[in-house]
Amino acid sequence: MIEGRIIKGIGGFYYIETEKGLYECRARGIFRKNKITPLVGDFVKISVVDEDNKKGVVEEIQERKTELVRPPIANVNKALIVFAVKNPTPHLSLLDRFIVLAERENLEIVIILTKIDLDDDNTFEKIKNIYEPCGYKVIGVSNLEKKNIDKVKEELKDNTVVFAGPSGVGKSSLLNEIDKNFKLKTGDVSDKIKRGKHTTRHAELFELEFGGMVADTPGFSSLTLDDIEDVDLKDYFIEFDNYDDCKFGSRCIHQNEPNCAVKEAVENGEIPKERYESYIQLLNEIRQGKRRY
Repeated sequence: MIEGRIIKGIGGFYYIETEKGLYECRARGIFRKNKITPLVGDFVKISVVDEDNKKGVVEEIQERKTELVRPPIANVNKALIVFAVKNPTPHLSLLDRFIVLAERENLEIVIILTKIDLDDDNTFEKIKNIYEPCGYKVIGVSNLEKKNIDKVKEELKDNTVVFAGPSGVGKSSLLNEIDKNFKLKTGDVSDKIKRGKHTTRHAELFELEFGGMVADTPGFSSLTLDDIEDVDLKDYFIEFDNYDDCKFGSRCIHQNEPNCAVKEAVENGEIPKERYESYIQLLNEIRQGKRRY
């Protein structure tokens, strides 16, 4: 058997990158019987049935470290959340929503702020001063001026990464700056497997020239918080962890309870009020069961 990784899946076929090249595989029926679906990003073992035409069968799926639902990708370990400092104006409550979704999946999070060449009102510093004390790395980039592209490359190297963020912030431009072949690669895999632009879009992983893999599908295509309970939301605001001496202990939701250490930390300026306001907004949304996105 050969070991490899699923980089694309379409209509029951899985395309597996191995040391011996790309194989088109079906999955054994036993997976379906056990209600296991192979995912893009899975590390697998395959048996080869036709070496000349690179055909095989998926025999084993190795244990997943992480599993994203939307988009369905396994073994992603890092999320790069991309927002612009301008055009469009960054909405921090939306940034916090992306962070919550990435924290829930236990991903390492890096915040990328694009278009810093347009930053004439110090937006980058303001956002950095909110999120860095909370424990997040914040990198400002300019595709136009090629600024800090190397720092983003460092974050990608040897990782499996999803890019997430609203439209219009320059995710695609950034990817093309990071790896000049990125555009070509999207076409290249489609050529290899003879299914191109007119097929249903599925998640796909691309290997970057300097090491690391990136999903071509934006992360967290659905932004609903349907499957997060109100009592769990606080766990995804990691800076709250430092304040656990609330009167009601771990049962404190940090909203209306008396003697709440988190609320005191907000009042004292130890927790950014913008983050706390986002927390309350998301908490209320979960409770109301609204689907705004």
